Amino acid sequence: MDNIDSIIFDLDGTLWNALDSTIETLKEIKKRHKEITKEITKDDIMSCMGLTFEETAEKYYGYLRKNEREKYTKEAIEENSLYLKKHGAKLYKGLQEVIKTLSQNYSLYIVSNCIESYLDAFFATSNLKEYFKDYETNGRTGLSKGENIKLLVKRNKLKRAIYVGDTKKDQEAAIEANIPFIFASYGFGNVTTYDYKIESLSDLLKM
Repeated sequence: MDNIDSIIFDLDGTLWNALDSTIETLKEIKKRHKEITKEITKDDIMSCMGLTFEETAEKYYGYLRKNEREKYTKEAIEENSLYLKKHGAKLYKGLQEVIKTLSQNYSLYIVSNCIESYLDAFFATSNLKEYFKDYETNGRTGLSKGENIKLLVKRNKLKRAIYVGDTKKDQEAAIEANIPFIFASYGFGNVTTYDYKIESLSDLLKM
């Protein structure tokens, strides 16, 4: 990683794992609304990691009208965010140490397809907000992950950035933004093309 000046991270499957709370929240949403007839499985949720809000709504409730599926998906995401802001999620091993160490030599950022309150929950419970100089989300801009990476790069005048993520969507976003992609193989995705591969967050310190 010679001459790299900044590292941009994905959130889900890269910095933390909020799968358990997402499963429980979606079960609760189903209980409330008779229109929701299908159970959303763990595999369904994992397949949505890295997708935009609209894509996730389609995956969760594709059999419902557009306005209904987006309403229930928004309800689920907002409630999950409130829960996570109080209780947090599973931080990947070594996260605090890795982020604090990297911040001494690199500028750190986050680009995720989540809503802003979901990212706020990560910041609130990980106590790492001060180490990230900026962030961007699909929930704030409505843009694709690749476009948000480009937006963040331009806004912060980054010259040699890399993107760390765990899904094919993350890899495609890095290509769209024309920056190297580091595949976090411990996350939710299965990616076969990448510039570098890590099996744990601490591997970043060895590169």
